[in-house]
This record gives sequence, C-alpha cells and structure tokens, in this order.
Amino acid sequence: MNKADWVFSLNGDARGIARKLAEGVNASIFPGENVMLSVVRVDANSAGSIHSHPEEQWGVLLEGRCTRIQNGEEVEASAGEFWHTPGGVSHGVRTGNQSALILDIFSPPRAEYRQTGKGFGSALVQEG
Repeated sequence: MNKADWVFSLNGDARGIARKLAEGVNASIFPGENVMLSVVRVDANSAGSIHSHPEEQWGVLLEGRCTRIQNGEEVEASAGEFWHTPGGVSHGVRTGNQSALILDIFSPPRAEYRQTGKGFGSALVQEG
C-alpha cells in the first residue's frame, strides 16, 4: 500500500533536501511555508560548529545520546528529551561513543536550507 504524499519518513525519505552540516553530521530538510523540519543524524564522536541564526529552533533527541551546548552551557541529553533555542542564541551538539538522531524544527524556515548544500548557511559560526 502506498502512503499519501503528505506522509514522510525519518529513515531515508528521498524527498528531503540533503545537507552536510559537518563531518559526520548530515541533515534531511523538509521545508513548509511557516516551519521547517530537519532530520539530523550525528555519527558517534562527531560535532557541529557552535553557531547562531535568527530563526527560533526546537530540537528533539529521537535516538541515542548527545551533549547539547547552548549559550556556553553543556547538557547531556538522552532519547526523548528536547530543547528550545531562541533566535540569536549560540548553540551546537556533539556526540561521544553513541550516535544521535535529532529532529530540529525551525520557524520561520531557514532560506538557505531550501536547497542542497554544506555547512550552516548564513548562521554565525563561532571559531575555536
């Protein structure tokens, strides 16, 4: 039985827009008019750059474990936990010996994520 075209999958849905955020950090983006979902797979022992952007972001850790970094504070997270990041707040994530599957929700949608690409787009990335 075929699914309706408005039903999507967390696991390899070809309709997602591929984006390599960093080495070992890959996203599949699903943009809407007012909100955008990003399914992010973070390999074990990987990290994304600390960055900020004007869009509000919520994140849900669906599988695995990670360290969520926000405004300089580091919090260990496990599957089932979620977080809120207001626009303009620096944030990032890293994993240890376990991978992580994260669902990020952006509002409004990030314009640069509407196409395949690499990196965090126009986000302000912290050096170091």
